[in-house]
Order: sequence, then C-alpha cells, then structure tokens
Amino acid sequence: MFDKLLPTKKIILPNGKEVTEKRALTPFVVVAIFVLTYMSAVITGFNVETIIKRIEQFFVILQQMVPPTWAYFPHIWKPLLDTIKMSLLGSLMGVLCALPLAILAASNITKWKWLSATMKFFLSLLRTLPTLIVALVATFVFGLGTVAGTVAIFLFTVAYVGKLLYEQIENANMDAYEAMNSMGLTTIQSFRYAIFPQILPNYLSTSLFCFEGNVRYASILGYVGAGGIGLLLNESLGWRNYANVGMILLLLVITVFIIETISEHHRKKLM
Repeated sequence: MFDKLLPTKKIILPNGKEVTEKRALTPFVVVAIFVLTYMSAVITGFNVETIIKRIEQFFVILQQMVPPTWAYFPHIWKPLLDTIKMSLLGSLMGVLCALPLAILAASNITKWKWLSATMKFFLSLLRTLPTLIVALVATFVFGLGTVAGTVAIFLFTVAYVGKLLYEQIENANMDAYEAMNSMGLTTIQSFRYAIFPQILPNYLSTSLFCFEGNVRYASILGYVGAGGIGLLLNESLGWRNYANVGMILLLLVITVFIIETISEHHRKKLM
C-alpha cells in the first residue's frame, strides 16, 4: 500500500516503451530530518547563543585541572581498583550468563518459538534500562558500594553480549548442526560441536570489547552510590576541586588506555 503512495515519473525508453519509475525519497527524508531537528531544539530549549557565551568556562575548568594534584594519588588507587574489579566481575558473570540466554533466543536452535520470542523480548527489555537507573535501584536493594555497581554492569553485559550473540548464532552455518542432529546427537551436543566453534572468536572479541566499555561506564556509577572511583569524582566536582578531578581523570585515562591496548591485541588474534 505504501508503494502506491510514492511519487512517480514516466520515462520513455529508446524502444518507445513507457515505464513508470518511483521518485527518490531523499528530498522528503532531508526535509523531515530538518523539521525534527528544529522541533527537538525548540522542545529542549537548545540555544546556540548560550553555548557560544559559556563555552569559555569549559576551558577555564580545564586550566584548573592542570597540573593535577599528585598528592591525591594515594586516595585514588583503591577506588580505581574497585572500579576495575567490579567491571571485571560484572563482565565475566555477564558474558557467561549471556551464552545460554542467547542459545534460547536463537530461533534456529530453540524449537519452541514462544521461548525464543520471550528471550528476545527479555534481552531487549534489559537493553532499554539505563545502567545508571539499574545501579540506583541496586543501591536500594544491596546497599551502597561496589555490589550495586557489579549488578548493574552484569545486567548491561548480559543484554549487550546476549543480543549480539544470538544474532551470530542465527547467522551460523547450520549444515553440520543438522547433520549431527540427524545422527542422534542432542541439541546441546550439536551446538557444542557445530555452532559454538563458529561463534567462539566473535563471542570472545565481543566480551573483551564489552569489558573495555564497562570500565568507562563503571567510573560514573559512583554518582548513584554504586562504588568505585565515581564517588571521588562526584565529591571533587561537588567541591569544585578541579585539580583533584584532573588527577582522577588522568589515572582513569591511563587505566582505560592500558586495558584497551591489551584487549585490542587479543581481539586481533581472535579475528
């Protein structure tokens, strides 16, 4: 029905035959983007003049961060280790739990379509929950500290890795799997020997990439009391102690860079 509503134009071919060609939708899409952008600016109160006037304050804060307070380092390393530990633990538990959920969500492995649809809906639901909101709720359940942050990272990892993993399973070559099934092997056995070797490199690569991101995400979970270096960051920003903020960000950048370098090295070997 939608195709009939598209604008068309008639073209005469060299042989004299007349054909109808659908016009491109690009102009309509461009206009729609401009209209939606303008509406978004009006609704959110976006003001370019304010940004131009206040942008210099951003550089003033950056200047106050340099040089960082080196004497503040002894107060940072333990919360930084807490951030790394809860990122590692949450990521590890998440990628392990994501595998069985992805198998259940894969429509080419799970025989019951309702179960596959339910698991896909569950993973989609987890992805829609902001990590900060999950961490905030977890602080009410488990109390303030790294446990709440670990739970938030765990749920995010399950949703992120599970989504990518079940798509990889559904795109895997099924010939060997079907052959093993026909020989009498169970679904789990067939998956173990036919599908899992195909998805293993991408599974490990995705898990490492997710861990990289979780270290960065965990640094802001302290804003809701979920532990880690985010608590110190929130405290220093609250007291306008930007030299301490500079020291925290410096150590965080170095930590993330080291983790990303190691992760990228291993991910390249998996590809």
